[in-house]
Amino acid sequence: MAFRRVSGPLSARTNARNGGYRFSVIALLLISVVAPLTILAGQTSNLFTSGRRYFQYGSSDLSGTDDVRRRSALEAIEYLIPKEVLDIVGAKPGEPELLNRNIVGGKDLLSSLVREDAADVSRQSFSIYQESKKLLEDRSENMSGSWSTGGVIEQVVQGSESQNPAKGEDQGKSAEDANKSVSSKSGNHTGDTVVRHMRDQIIMARAYANLAQGQNHLDLVRDLKQCIKEHKSFVGDVSLDTELPSGAEEKMKLMAEVLAQAQENNYDTTIMVKKLRAMLQSAEENARMLKKQSTFLSQLAAKTIPKGLHCFSMRLTVEYHMLPLDQRDFPHQERLEDPSLYHYALFSDNILAASVVVNSAVSNAKEPEKHVFHIVTDKLNFGAMKMWFLANPPGAASIEVQNVDDFKWLNSSYCPVLHQLQSSAMKNFYFKADSAMTLAAGTSNLKYRNPKYLSMLNHLRFYLPEVYPKLDKIVFLDDDIVVQKDLTPLWDVDLEGNVNGAVETCGESFHRFDKYLNFSNPLISENFDPNACGWAYGMNVFDLKEWKKRDITGIYHKWQSQNEHRLLWKLGTLPPGLITFYNLTYPLEKSWHVLGLGYKSAVEDSEIATAAVIHYNGNMKPWLDIGMSKFKPLWSKFVKYDHPYIQQCNISD
Repeated sequence: MAFRRVSGPLSARTNARNGGYRFSVIALLLISVVAPLTILAGQTSNLFTSGRRYFQYGSSDLSGTDDVRRRSALEAIEYLIPKEVLDIVGAKPGEPELLNRNIVGGKDLLSSLVREDAADVSRQSFSIYQESKKLLEDRSENMSGSWSTGGVIEQVVQGSESQNPAKGEDQGKSAEDANKSVSSKSGNHTGDTVVRHMRDQIIMARAYANLAQGQNHLDLVRDLKQCIKEHKSFVGDVSLDTELPSGAEEKMKLMAEVLAQAQENNYDTTIMVKKLRAMLQSAEENARMLKKQSTFLSQLAAKTIPKGLHCFSMRLTVEYHMLPLDQRDFPHQERLEDPSLYHYALFSDNILAASVVVNSAVSNAKEPEKHVFHIVTDKLNFGAMKMWFLANPPGAASIEVQNVDDFKWLNSSYCPVLHQLQSSAMKNFYFKADSAMTLAAGTSNLKYRNPKYLSMLNHLRFYLPEVYPKLDKIVFLDDDIVVQKDLTPLWDVDLEGNVNGAVETCGESFHRFDKYLNFSNPLISENFDPNACGWAYGMNVFDLKEWKKRDITGIYHKWQSQNEHRLLWKLGTLPPGLITFYNLTYPLEKSWHVLGLGYKSAVEDSEIATAAVIHYNGNMKPWLDIGMSKFKPLWSKFVKYDHPYIQQCNISD
């Protein structure tokens, strides 16, 4: 049967109507299919680039052309799809919670916004991102050929913050730099890069071992612990890469393989961060405890008498008591009260330290025959001190040794300190064993339980006119100093009517009165300036005439009596000295007295070289094992190590 071709006006109208329908269908297809695909292509490119940046295997941005096309496509269809749907489709890979909330748990919201196929589109976009991320991971593994843990701690911590996409590029760069520094196969490591990396591996291995233990991955736990043990044997106390034994890089590679195996278990990064934080907190607590123990032990080491010094004192004491009475006096006794000579006061129970002070001063004196040393010690060391200087006289200089217990005028009725030491409260503070129940309290109390606070040798400096009534001027020296220059110019210093000449120690914000005195007490705050500059004992020149005129000892008694309960200052002699000589101290040039060699290793060599006196103030005395080795030679060169008693008591340089 043949069909007849229709022609004419009716046919033309029908074709026109059919062509219009086809155009409408094509337009709808373009709007509903092509535009969303354009969006997905742009978003997939964006997600692919973000994933690539996150895994550090490409950091270049989108090209300008692609960026313009994507923006144009988004602007063209913005009016077709609501903003909420665009937010869902464009969600970053670090925001799975947003996708889950809008796609799975928020169906009612989506149904009110778009059709169900919009949710399908968003799910497809997230699936594409996951696939691209997996491809990048596979590619990165093939490119690297090995797994490195450089900066692993930073990566784990940053991983918990990966919801902030802005940090992705910076994190990728830092991790890439770490990987480059560690995976270098040249072997020319400098500094401590390898050592730090191995320690990082130990930390990560501990964290993974903890996680694996909870997941019952016992084989992995065993491997990690074995690697940790081997790493510790290699690292130990090493601080530089050059100190590492051979084979360190092989151990690093083995550890990296085990860590890679642990990483494949995909442990929750949140749990990993918590484990690392717990390890950090534990390490900080251990550090605090070790610091307290170190303080306690350093205080203990500083306050105890070394066995060698005790032996030295005992041998000299025995020797002194075997000496005939007519051989126990020093020569040149007539010089002891001659005010025209240069007189020094030294109060000490340390024979070796006192000998260094005297030897160094005499060695640097231009006219040693004009120098007179007045040493006061306690009853226990009196014989030993006297015997040493009888057997080893200080050249042409004069010397005397006195026993503080022979000063009968120094009693509890006259001296406030002796009176306070007889009180039950003071005895409990010093001697009650259970007064410190914790290590921190014990450390604090031990500082003030120093035996020197109980000894009148420490407080005798406030009674110089009573001890030396016929002298006009005297230089006071501590037993932990070394004299490096002739000190006779000190007697020519004009103190301008002041009693005390001393080197000031204050800076912009330290060693001022508020550090030593309790300015919350009105007795202190109403009488003293908290910003007044502090000064140092150790090398001081005192005008004894002016001392008597101003009744300095009476001022000291007044304030010491008011501090019976230690409410004005803690124990010691510097705080009452600052009060007693307030506005009565003349500042000497700093080169006369350089301090800090007993606690500060950063004292400049130039300062030491130009100093007249160097002072080992602090716990690290040069005669102790804890003394700083860099400063010990300045002190030990004045010790007679060839003396038989010093050798027999094993006192060595």
